[in-house]
Amino acid sequence: KMTEYTVVMVRHGESEWNKANKFCGWFNADLSPKGKEEANAAGKALKDSGYSFDLAYTSVLTRANETLDAILGELGQKSIPIKKSWRLNERHYGGLTGLNKAETAKKYGDAQVLTWRRSFDVPPPQMGSDHEYYDIINKDERYKDVSSEDMPSCESLELTIKRALPYWSEEIVPNIKAGKKIIIAAHGNSLRGIVKYLDEISDKDIMELNLPTGIPFYYKLDENMKPIVSMQFLGDAETVAKAMAAVAAQGKSK
Repeated sequence: KMTEYTVVMVRHGESEWNKANKFCGWFNADLSPKGKEEANAAGKALKDSGYSFDLAYTSVLTRANETLDAILGELGQKSIPIKKSWRLNERHYGGLTGLNKAETAKKYGDAQVLTWRRSFDVPPPQMGSDHEYYDIINKDERYKDVSSEDMPSCESLELTIKRALPYWSEEIVPNIKAGKKIIIAAHGNSLRGIVKYLDEISDKDIMELNLPTGIPFYYKLDENMKPIVSMQFLGDAETVAKAMAAVAAQGKSK
């Protein structure tokens, strides 16, 4: 019989900055009330589908941590080990951090904002030391062990993947192969990197993937960590499609 492993992933529920349509990145926004509802609903969906976990992974950002906590609470599994890493953080939006996406599109044009949001290898402007959120992010205790060379000032999706994928391969995969049932609660772009790798998606096509907030999805993998079943959402198709469309519309001026 073929060896088969299941791994569950979920993008955090809506944050306060998602709600305000701001570029968030490494800013530590909390979940919005809707985001908390999404996180609880994700836990209920996983419970109803019979899931349980041995180990959880998440970023160091509160919105992902709160989402994971709500999910594990619904499952009655808050006592399982949880590993946090900045390598699973959202993409660093650099100088765009804190700006409203629609207002930024009005100022720079839809095409420029689309390039910043949807090109694979074009990073946004760097976050300078005079930026409103520079000290808030760079002096955060969460990053005290991150070297100055690793600490980004902005990231394209390509750069995000370069720091997330080694964590997947070196830390997460060995535990999957050891038979542990794993959930990853992270962010749209760090999860995109894993999805791109698993499904061998092109640079262009991965940028068209809009992961919805708070809807878990799973992969079934063979012993070589190749998909037997790719990206199956635990939600009805209409709800998932609407959530994806809402993410896609965030960067438009109208």
